[in-house]
Amino acid sequence: MPSVLITGANRGLGLEFARQYAAEGWRVIAACRDPAKAHDLRGLKGSLEILALDVTDKHSVGNLVDALGTSTIDVLLLNAGVHLQKDCSLEALNEELWQREFNVNVIAPLLLARRLADSVARSDLRRIVAISSGSGSIQNMKAGGNHAYRACKAALNASMKILASDLASRGVTVVPIAPGHTRTDMGGSNAPYTAEDSVTRVRGAIGRLTFKDSGTFLSRDGTPLPW
Repeated sequence: MPSVLITGANRGLGLEFARQYAAEGWRVIAACRDPAKAHDLRGLKGSLEILALDVTDKHSVGNLVDALGTSTIDVLLLNAGVHLQKDCSLEALNEELWQREFNVNVIAPLLLARRLADSVARSDLRRIVAISSGSGSIQNMKAGGNHAYRACKAALNASMKILASDLASRGVTVVPIAPGHTRTDMGGSNAPYTAEDSVTRVRGAIGRLTFKDSGTFLSRDGTPLPW
């Protein structure tokens, strides 16, 4: 039975990833800040283990790693993220919020991947996938505004590309994938894609990954996106 560890699994894309992978017979390790309040997650059927994880708290991360022990993780899905300053102008940009956003969206996923690299490297599939955004494509940044989120996703992409080189000798495939603008609490009700559709497509892209893809920035359909 292949295994997937999903961060931010209690809502939005994370919850849908957990639902779909569990329905496909995977062992799902669903991580979220407060499992007691993750009622939708607890209602899912399948091989599901819910663990507490605050990605910005080193003690919480350590507890998760200890709980996993010698378990292998075929797919580490770095999904947890925040968007604290939506459509923010240059004038309204808040330094404190930006720093918090950077901690959650960039530093935390890289440090978690570092802690779990051994578990991934011992698995059969050996894949680390970070949920990114097309907003993080520097080449496609044609307009101003939304500084914090776009800069965070660009930095996440860079950190995953570097991580791909770090883990290449161990045969681990590392990619950031942009799921597209999806109707979630973060994406808003006017987004064009449903969570079910976006997750189905991203799961397909993950399933088709090979080691040659490591260090590339991919769309929801698995096609390369410009950095």
